[in-house]
Amino acid sequence: MKKILLFAVLIGISSAAFSQVLPSVQVGLRGGANLSNFSTNNTFSSENTAGYFIGLYSRFGAGGIHAQPEIYVAGKNADLKSADGSETNEVRFTSIDVPVLLGTKIGAAGVGVRLQTGPVVSFVLDQSQSANQATSKIFKGNFKDQNFAWQFGLGLDIGKLGADLRYELGLTDVAKEGYQDSKLSLFTLGLSYRLF
Repeated sequence: MKKILLFAVLIGISSAAFSQVLPSVQVGLRGGANLSNFSTNNTFSSENTAGYFIGLYSRFGAGGIHAQPEIYVAGKNADLKSADGSETNEVRFTSIDVPVLLGTKIGAAGVGVRLQTGPVVSFVLDQSQSANQATSKIFKGNFKDQNFAWQFGLGLDIGKLGADLRYELGLTDVAKEGYQDSKLSLFTLGLSYRLF
C-alpha cells in the first residue's frame, strides 16, 4: 500500500513539473480597482484616488516562463490640491492600457503563484478637470495623450480564477504644461477569469 501511495505521489509531482515545461496558451478576462498617486515636484499635493480597469489578457509560455500581453480600459483619477489645501483640481483620465509582462509561475495541480514585470503604454482617450481657469493657487493642466510606466506584480491562480496585486511606476511626465515633473503611479488589485 505504501509503495502504491509513493508511486502515485511521484507520478503527481512529475506530471506537475512536466506541465510547467509544456507550451501553453491562455486567454481570459481581467478587471479590478486601482489607486492613483500623482507625484510631483511642484507646490501642490495629491491625494490617492480610486479608479477601475477592465479588459482581456493572454498568457503563453513554456519552461516555467510566460509572456502576458494585456489590453484594458482604465479610469485613473487624481485630486490635485493647492499648497494650502483650499482648492482642488479633480483630474480624471480614461485610457487604453497595454502592458506586456514577463513572468514565472510556481505551483501545481491548478494552483500557482505568479511573479511578473514589464512595460505599460497608456493611450489617453478622455480627460476632464474640475479647474476651469487659472487661479492664484491651482490651475488647469495640459496633459499628454500617451504615457509609459513599468509594472511589478504578484498573483495567485486557483483553477480558472486568479487574483493579483501590482504596482505601476510612472516613467514619463504626464503633463505637457501646467504640472511639470509629474508622474502617475498606481496600485492595482485585479481579479481574472481564464476563458481557455
